[in-house]
Amino acid sequence: MNAQPAPTAPRRIIWQSVVTVISAAILIGAEVFGAAFAGGWALGILLGLDETSSRILQAVLFAIGVFIMVAFVRNAQRIEPFTRRA
Repeated sequence: MNAQPAPTAPRRIIWQSVVTVISAAILIGAEVFGAAFAGGWALGILLGLDETSSRILQAVLFAIGVFIMVAFVRNAQRIEPFTRRA
């Protein structure tokens, strides 16, 4: 048996929080993905990799960047909730 009452109030979107998180994600995403591509290029040259290997390294770093951005948005949503009960 659940001791908490069932929520009956509809949820409302807090647009200011949504816009804030999206704006921060765009800014941080540009830095993360730019660093992924530049880092893959630089590491490819440093390690003496051919063009294909450098692209694969860039793709791996890009995937890590996607993971970082998903984690950022999830944590930001916890701090700045997107919805509130009316």
